[in-house]
Amino acid sequence: MDNKQRIIQELVPGKQLTLAHIIANPDATLYKSVGLPEATHTAIGILTVTPPETAIIIADVAIKAAGVIVSSVDKSTGSLIVTGTVSQVESALTAVIDFLAGMLHFEVCRLTKT
Repeated sequence: MDNKQRIIQELVPGKQLTLAHIIANPDATLYKSVGLPEATHTAIGILTVTPPETAIIIADVAIKAAGVIVSSVDKSTGSLIVTGTVSQVESALTAVIDFLAGMLHFEVCRLTKT
């Protein structure tokens, strides 16, 4: 009889917001480099969340909170990119952080800005 041990690994993602960042007044070349529409807004907001399907929910929260434009939402990776004015993007990301922490009891990161 073989004494080999079989190990089964399972990924159980937590409920986390791992990145919430605002790029204020990005250079126009950045929009093109990351595949966003032409630089018509003054800020880009980037969020990543697990489980990744939550990206759909936070996109809805962001739109309703501040009228931002959703440039990308990926339910496979949990990423969300929004654009708008600096104040719109900041309001949207703050609303998402508050919603995830308060309503869904997620672990959240702090909002950062460059």
